[in-house]
Amino acid sequence: MERLIYEGNDLAAQANKLEVEAHDSYNVDKYKEAQEKYAQAAEKYHKAMGEIDSEEVRSMLRERVTEAIRRAEKIKGWLEQNEKKLKTKEKQEKRSNGSSKKTSATKPSAAESSATSEKQAAALAANGLQKSQDGEEQKDGAAATDKPENKKVEDPEKEKYRKALTSAIVQEKPNVKWDDVAGLEGAKSALKEAVILPIKFPELFTGKREPWRGILLYGPPGTGKSFLAKAVATEADSQFFSVSSADLISKWQGESEKLVRELFKMARENKPSIIFIDEIDSLASSRSDQESESARRVKTEFLIQMQGVGNDSGGVLVLGATNIPWGLDSAIRRRFEKRVYIPLPDERARGRMFEVHLGPTVHSLTSQDFIELGKNSDGYSGSDINNVVRDAIMQPVRTLQNAQFFTAQMVTDEKTGEQVEKWKPCSPGEPNAVQKTLHDIPSGRLIVPGITRFDFDKALMSVRPSVSDEDISLHIKFTEDFGQEGN
Repeated sequence: MERLIYEGNDLAAQANKLEVEAHDSYNVDKYKEAQEKYAQAAEKYHKAMGEIDSEEVRSMLRERVTEAIRRAEKIKGWLEQNEKKLKTKEKQEKRSNGSSKKTSATKPSAAESSATSEKQAAALAANGLQKSQDGEEQKDGAAATDKPENKKVEDPEKEKYRKALTSAIVQEKPNVKWDDVAGLEGAKSALKEAVILPIKFPELFTGKREPWRGILLYGPPGTGKSFLAKAVATEADSQFFSVSSADLISKWQGESEKLVRELFKMARENKPSIIFIDEIDSLASSRSDQESESARRVKTEFLIQMQGVGNDSGGVLVLGATNIPWGLDSAIRRRFEKRVYIPLPDERARGRMFEVHLGPTVHSLTSQDFIELGKNSDGYSGSDINNVVRDAIMQPVRTLQNAQFFTAQMVTDEKTGEQVEKWKPCSPGEPNAVQKTLHDIPSGRLIVPGITRFDFDKALMSVRPSVSDEDISLHIKFTEDFGQEGN
């Protein structure tokens, strides 16, 4: 919609161009220039509103006016604050110096002196530096804390980006161990090479031997890509950032690429660190002529931060996950040095998954039962098996809801150790059977049946696989062209 507005209205297009230039000026510390261009952009947006009849479009332009004015006022306030400190500092210097040294150099003209003074003032205000008489740059205490580079103190806009990304930092370990991930030995080996070994044995990575800086996990949905990332977050002694496209995309022009830049800057400040981007295809799909300018700029910034000139990516691993690797931009694909296929689990892994997902739930299954369940679940993903287990666990609940007869038994209460009467479902012909429903039994007096093999067989008949043969063939084709097996 925004692109159509800019193409259909000259004033809106000019305003958008000015706003982009203002962002660029701000990024290279040209704050006065950025402030002027934001003000000019707001004025042109406002004029463009008068030429457009659509209320929806006018509302969008009104938001752009408000945002441009807000940014211009913020930069202007910062400049005024630093200008006052600069004038105070100059007065103190004049009082302390008294009579300055006279030199034999020719005295500059008034115009030259004024121009020089303005340049010095701008430089001092922007950089917070004080020139001493011998020409050496010294940081002024007050001005140094007011530098725009000091994001945490004086730059509320960049501090806002950091706060937005704070939620992406994984503070607590997910408590998922390598052993909890059934199979996928190839993928776990690649991740250990990139994450665990460089920290524990840095002597292994010397000279040209460097750890991987980009690993892409791809495969059908529900095969354990995000689960592997949780294992990495648990096992790695690194700062872990878990983000998605929703964390990095903003409706405001220029903010998305700033969020990407700030994310990588935070990762470098806290290295060794890991940036996990789930569903990376939504952020870095193939570039085309039909996409918006803002989407193109985000992809460009992402490419630069991953492996661009002047960016030190040492100590930072970018871990991506996607279900459609063929939709990634070729330049993004190249930056992921290891592209690991996470396939559907094999028979042995499926049997292990049934056991892991069942956990401490009371059951009567044997090791042979789990092996047979693995054989009977061909084509199921890890997520599908989890759904099968959840459905099987609910079977006793359904049995209790449908039961019409119960029998009483004296059992030992786990909390008090006393003998109490509890009820369990039974057939009508069983001795001491009493006709009643589940809701007739008092709370805490119910014996919950354990999970049986029959419950799993019944669940397998009702829960079907979610991955088609066509999806698998596409991933196999991509693996043959660009990837490697993760099993």
